Amino acid sequence: MDQDNFDNLPDVRDGLNKKERAILYCLQQTQQELGGRNVPTIMLYGRVLELVDISKGEFQSILSRFAGLTKMVTDPNE
Repeated sequence: MDQDNFDNLPDVRDGLNKKERAILYCLQQTQQELGGRNVPTIMLYGRVLELVDISKGEFQSILSRFAGLTKMVTDPNE
């Protein structure tokens, strides 16, 4: 099993994978730096890219799932 497969495995503690955790970490850090204000998406994406290799589409998909705009599809037949 290569490293990419391990990066996509959810952690048993909270169910987040490496990319999801990086997004939440960067969001929290940036919000603190901005005094609790909203974080521009492009600023967040840039900071996440410093930690993990993620495409714009995957970043937006994870972010919209966190915001509750989409659901996570586990069965491709759904």
